[in-house]
Amino acid sequence: MSMQCFSFSSILHNCRLVMGWLRFKESGRTVSCIKNPNTDYPIPVCLEDVEDIVSVAQYILVVEKETVFQRLANDKFCDRNRCIVVTGRGYPDVPTRRFLRYLVEQLCLPVYCLVDSDPYGFDILTTYRFGSTQMAYDAKLMRVPEMRWLGVLPSDFEEFNLPDRCLLNLTPEDKRKVEAMLSRCYLHKKAPQWRTELTMMLHKGVKFEIEALSAISFAFLSEVYIPTKIEHGRHI
Repeated sequence: MSMQCFSFSSILHNCRLVMGWLRFKESGRTVSCIKNPNTDYPIPVCLEDVEDIVSVAQYILVVEKETVFQRLANDKFCDRNRCIVVTGRGYPDVPTRRFLRYLVEQLCLPVYCLVDSDPYGFDILTTYRFGSTQMAYDAKLMRVPEMRWLGVLPSDFEEFNLPDRCLLNLTPEDKRKVEAMLSRCYLHKKAPQWRTELTMMLHKGVKFEIEALSAISFAFLSEVYIPTKIEHGRHI
């Protein structure tokens, strides 16, 4: 995939989102998320057009899914928490990863990631931090080594006493994917705690989604889980 700008039709089809305490210029036009921190804006496709980025945010939160992003927007999460929220709508594309790395470099903010507790969520998490195995040649240009795993962790299920109805069994394909990821050398060297959680997922043979936290209360994710974990450093 080219590192240059994409076509307009590609922008519409692959629109990724950002919201929060952020303002920047794109092709000379000011994009002010700060005016309404809970309104989503498309992530710039051509990073070379971005300049004059400013923010009063305290951290960056990356969420796997648009449904969770919209849940936070509906809960006015950014009104109560001075942050920037980004979603790549699943596996992040090149513009999302480049923009996220640019934010971290320019703003020097801590960055956290929230994904499903399943093999695909974990794979998305590692793509942000370590780069894509399919694009290893330019991983250094897009990876975010500062990324911290906020949740949802396999160990969260018991810690927060979630009901068993939230659990799904790992499929044979899931198990093969986990076993393949456990063999990645960078997990041994750079993220042993991540590997421990992944091993727990395999041994228990179950997975669950971020939305499982709503079994505690509808607003538990935005009002308790995320703020508490960040405030008390309960991330890995």
